[in-house]
Amino acid sequence: MSVLHGAPPRGGDTVPEGLTFRPGKFGRMFPSLPPFRPPREQLVALGRAMRDPNGADPAGDNLRLPAGYTYLGQFIDHDITFDVTPLGEAAIDPLAVDNFRSPKLDLDGLYGLGPRAQPYLFSRASHGAKFLIGRTRPSADTAARPCLRARDNDLPRSAAGDVLIGESCTGPHDPMETPGPLSEGLALIGDPRNDENLIVAQLHLAFLKFHNKIVDQLPSSASTFEHARRLVTWHYQWIVLHDFLPRLVDPAVLGDVLCHGRRFYNVGDYAFIPVEFSVAAYRLGHSMVRQEYSYNRVFNPGPVRLARATLDLLFRFTGLSGTDVPVPSNWIIDWRRFFDGLPKPPGVEHFNYSRKIDPFVAAALHGLPGGADPSLPVRNLLRGAALGLPSGQAIARFMNEPVLSRDRIAAGPDGREARAQGLDEESPLWFYILKEAQLVAGGERLGPVGSRILSEVFVGLLQADPTSFVSLDPSWHPTLPGAEPGSFTMADLLTFVDEVNPLGD
Repeated sequence: MSVLHGAPPRGGDTVPEGLTFRPGKFGRMFPSLPPFRPPREQLVALGRAMRDPNGADPAGDNLRLPAGYTYLGQFIDHDITFDVTPLGEAAIDPLAVDNFRSPKLDLDGLYGLGPRAQPYLFSRASHGAKFLIGRTRPSADTAARPCLRARDNDLPRSAAGDVLIGESCTGPHDPMETPGPLSEGLALIGDPRNDENLIVAQLHLAFLKFHNKIVDQLPSSASTFEHARRLVTWHYQWIVLHDFLPRLVDPAVLGDVLCHGRRFYNVGDYAFIPVEFSVAAYRLGHSMVRQEYSYNRVFNPGPVRLARATLDLLFRFTGLSGTDVPVPSNWIIDWRRFFDGLPKPPGVEHFNYSRKIDPFVAAALHGLPGGADPSLPVRNLLRGAALGLPSGQAIARFMNEPVLSRDRIAAGPDGREARAQGLDEESPLWFYILKEAQLVAGGERLGPVGSRILSEVFVGLLQADPTSFVSLDPSWHPTLPGAEPGSFTMADLLTFVDEVNPLGD
C-alpha cells in the first residue's frame, strides 16, 4: 500500500501531549504595545450592536466559503487552545494562563493521551489500534415516517442501564435491533468540547473514522497505531495549511509568510498561542456562524422535512449541551451541503455558505446561557479588554499597514454605535479585524491585520513543531488519494472515509 507511506514512525515522537504533559502558557504577539481597556459599558453597548440584522438574507452569505469550514475552524481551535480561566472583570496576565492543549496541530483533542493512558477511547478488538465508534438510535424519516435503523454514526458515549433503543421510532422497529444501553450522553473523546454542537461532533467522528480506515489499510504490526496517527496528523496539517487557511486570509500575506518568514510571531524552543490570535483574530469564526442550516434530507429549510435545523437544535443534540443522545439516525449529517468538491445533492437548492466575515453575529449567539452576559460578542470584547489586547489601530500602525479611518469605522449600525461609544478612533482588536474584513475584503476573507496574525501563527506552529511535516519533511505531499494528485482537502478526507452522505437520498 505505497499510497499510505508517510514518514516512518520514530519511537515516541507521536505521544500526544495533554493535561499531564507540559501545559503551555498563552503569550503576547505584540508585547510592546499598550493595552486598550475602555470602560465596560462601552464594550457592552458595542457588542450588543454586533447583531446580524437578518440571518436569512442571502446577501449576508459568503459565497467563497462553505459553512463546513466554520466548524473545521472550531475543531482546529479545540486542537490548539483550551483556556479554563473564568471571564472576570479584573485584568488577566496571559503569561499566567495555562493552555491545556499543546500549541501544535497534533490532534491531541482526537488522540487524547493515547491507547495506553486512555484505553477507553479505543477498540479492544483492534488491540488499541482503532477508535471506538458510537451508534445512533433509530428515529423517524420524512417519507411516511418509516424507522431509520441505528447506524455507526455517533461518538462513543458513556452508558448506564438498559432500554429498548428502538423506542424513539414512530414506525415499526427494525427486527435486527436488540436491547441496548441508555446513554448518559457524555462522549468518550479526547476533548469534550467537540461534542458541544452537532456539526463539530460529526466532524470529530469523521476524523475517528479517518484514522480507523487508515489502520485497516496498513499491515498489522506493533507500530500500526503510530503509523496511522502520523498519516492522519500530517494530512490534517496539510488541510489546515493548504485548504483551510487560504480560504480565510489574503493569499498575498500567506505567500509572504511562507516565502519570507514571520515578522511578528516570535517563538523560541516551545511555541505559544498569542492572545491577539486566540481572543481576537481567530474569533472570526463567530461571525461566520449561520442561524439555520440545510443539514440533511430530514432537517432543512425545504418543503419536505421534519423540522428546520436551527442553531439551537444543533446544540441540543449533543452530550455536552443537551440530552438527546445517542444522536438519532435522522441527525446524521450530509456533508455535501457543507463542503465544496463533493457531489451536490440532487434537487436540493440550499447549500450552506458561511456568513460574511464582518462585525455581525447570528442572533442565537446573543442569547447564550450562563456567563455574566448572554451576548457572545459582549463576552469576546470583555475578554479582550481583560487580557489587555492592544487596539486594532495600534497593531495596524505597528505592522505598517493602512489604518482604517474613523469615518470608515463608523459606517453601518455597528459603526454608529462604535462612534457613539468613542470606539472609532481606537477600537477593540476583535471588532477592528472584523470591520477590516468587511471594508477591505467585502467580508469574503480577512484584511491585512487579521491575515497577518492568522498566517504567522499557523505557519509558526507548524515550523516550531519538530514532528510536523513542515519540520520533518518540508517536501512531503499527501499520499492518500485526492481529487488532485499531491493535494488533499476536507472533501478528499470525507470521500476517502466514505462519509459524504451516510443517510443517502
